[in-house]
Amino acid sequence: MPSLRGKSVFITGASRGIGREIALRCARDGAQVVITGKTEEPHPKLPGTIHSVAEEVRQAGGQALAIRLDVRDEAAIQAAVDQAAQHFGGVDVLVNNASAINLTGTLQTPARRLDLMWSVNMRATFLASQACVPHLKNSTNPHILTLSPPLNMDPKWFAPHLAYTISKYGMSLCALGMSKEFAGDGIAVNCLWPRTTIATAAIEFNFPEAVLRASRKPAIMADAAHHILTRDSRECTGNFFVDEEVLRAAGKEDFSPYAVAQGTPLFSDLFVD
Repeated sequence: MPSLRGKSVFITGASRGIGREIALRCARDGAQVVITGKTEEPHPKLPGTIHSVAEEVRQAGGQALAIRLDVRDEAAIQAAVDQAAQHFGGVDVLVNNASAINLTGTLQTPARRLDLMWSVNMRATFLASQACVPHLKNSTNPHILTLSPPLNMDPKWFAPHLAYTISKYGMSLCALGMSKEFAGDGIAVNCLWPRTTIATAAIEFNFPEAVLRASRKPAIMADAAHHILTRDSRECTGNFFVDEEVLRAAGKEDFSPYAVAQGTPLFSDLFVD
């Protein structure tokens, strides 16, 4: 079975949620996982720190390096990537997971929220990829996986939360362009998005509780990510993957273990028709 054993995996926003779950899935293969995020001390409302996830990675069978990182700081991104490459002898995989969300209309979105989403979503994806590419070029099976949606230009996905949509589509556009730009280097650049909402803090704080119960667990995204990251990078690039479709193509038929509440009708995620 394809494995990430011995691979160096750099993950942004890995202290909780989907980023943490991907880190643990990689760890079960014996990967070298770089846990980055801003949370070093326990948050009063949110579980997990970069250090607690690093310990979980070690217990799961992987190696771990925890680095505090604010992805809005370009110098800090470069320093973190350089530290990771020096510590583990390179970078084989980048997972652009860090994201900011604010589901407000145009008149309700202050400049600071617009700037936050642009900086954490598109800009950080661009800069983290830029910093990792020189190291990825030296990998035998290099991957960039960005957690952003398919590029669906239906205005219904823009009108309710224009700034958020533009910032997330900016991440997807980075992947679209880079997949072509670095194809000759054998670097796979793909996107992954969930078909349903995923039970993370973003859903908990931005949607009604009923939506959280109608969501799936982050493990489905981690399992889908693993399938993508273990594929041949020269034969798998420029794709906008949806988690359920990835797993169905791999032979998965029973998705009930991923449900937060068994039997509850699932709530479709944004940008997925």
